[in-house]
Amino acid sequence: MSPDDEEFRQFVAGRSLALLRTAYALTGDKEAAEDLVQGALAKLYRRWHKVDEPEGYVRRIIYNDQASRWRRRMVLREDPVGDVPETALPDLTGPAGDRIDVWQLLGQLAPRQRAVLVLRYYEDLSEREIAAVLGCSTGTVRSQAHRALARLRDLAPQPTPDGA
Repeated sequence: MSPDDEEFRQFVAGRSLALLRTAYALTGDKEAAEDLVQGALAKLYRRWHKVDEPEGYVRRIIYNDQASRWRRRMVLREDPVGDVPETALPDLTGPAGDRIDVWQLLGQLAPRQRAVLVLRYYEDLSEREIAAVLGCSTGTVRSQAHRALARLRDLAPQPTPDGA
């Protein structure tokens, strides 16, 4: 085994979980996140000896590959069934029904806005680091974050005067 291969194995062992979490935050699906990370690591491996900053390089691949998937998947997928199930809807009036599903709200944002929020608040990257990952200016990062947070405020249910 070459020293480059050993370095790559150590990088994968040390960073895979964090990369998988980021990919899951972007996709909202465990299997899709695993595929995204695996593909990104395969691309990184091919250029391992030329890459100075592997963490940033692989994160950029993950974001770009996911953005490509978003563009390709503009058609809503449906799974038709023969019979409608006769199960009742869950009672959402209790404490669990009061929770806001942040992942679901993130899924309603534009891809770049979602990526900015995930990188900023989930990965705790600075505006400069986010701009480097996304290939844009820090001003774009700020405006996308501002718009994304405003959109989340609009999407989130508002509390009533009685505190509910």
